[in-house]
Amino acid sequence: MDELKKRLKEFLKIKNYSVHTISNYERDINRFLKFLQENNFEPEDLSSPVITKWIISLRKNGLGNRSIQRNISSLKNFYKFLFKSGLIETNFFEAVQSPKIGETLPKALTPEDVEKLLSFNPKSLSEIRDKAFLELLYSSGLRVSEAVNVNISSFESDFSFVKVLGKGQKERMLPVGRFAKDAILAWLDSRSKLDSSSEALFLNKYGKRISIRAMQERIYRVSIIQGLSPVSPHMLRHSFATHMLESSGDLRSIQEMLGHSSLSTTQIYTKLNFQQLAKIYDKSHPHGKKENKTNNI
Repeated sequence: MDELKKRLKEFLKIKNYSVHTISNYERDINRFLKFLQENNFEPEDLSSPVITKWIISLRKNGLGNRSIQRNISSLKNFYKFLFKSGLIETNFFEAVQSPKIGETLPKALTPEDVEKLLSFNPKSLSEIRDKAFLELLYSSGLRVSEAVNVNISSFESDFSFVKVLGKGQKERMLPVGRFAKDAILAWLDSRSKLDSSSEALFLNKYGKRISIRAMQERIYRVSIIQGLSPVSPHMLRHSFATHMLESSGDLRSIQEMLGHSSLSTTQIYTKLNFQQLAKIYDKSHPHGKKENKTNNI
């Protein structure tokens, strides 16, 4: 077991992934190693039945198909590394099938709900920061990790553009809307009251770069106060993409702004858009309204 943990550190070092992805790998693999220990399995006991018991344990612990699929993917990559390194003779994970994931459309706020969310009048230092954070997420379609890692020096052209580092360490330049710019400048004015030498744009009360978890909780809090159902940072990113698509129809540009490596990833928003159009049609068109009763002939 100690040897496996040592190899895990080697495996994580060679992966050129984001900090978030590396963290997922480490958590997933350590969860599996803990399962082996708790069930008195030695690493050499690994077999298809043992892997099946592990997957069942994930399900019993409340993990859904998507999380189970990620766990399996992490272990497949790890054991592929062990096999190629000559550390194991048989890779039992090679034949493991992941559960199918039903296609889920992302949740997006209506423009009215976005307006309601962003309409609060910030008074405290933390609220001024939260306002700037929310405006930037919606203005530029950032991932929460990208927004947290924005530095003051990331902005160009008088805060009209922001440079972010996305997945795969890929940089992209994004426009910043007027409302977001005003909110950021207001935050910078208040931020100067904090005793901090950090380059990070968004700071906590200790003058350190704020964490992803902290901002998720802050956005949740703001949404509840504003009379909305709980809002996540990713919902604002989805809302940005959906509203942009409804206005422009330019899928390729939206792909670039979101930082998607494949257009197929961005195409999920066309399905979301068409779903909304179908609802409007069913509700509004005289021959589109659905009826439960059958026609009399």
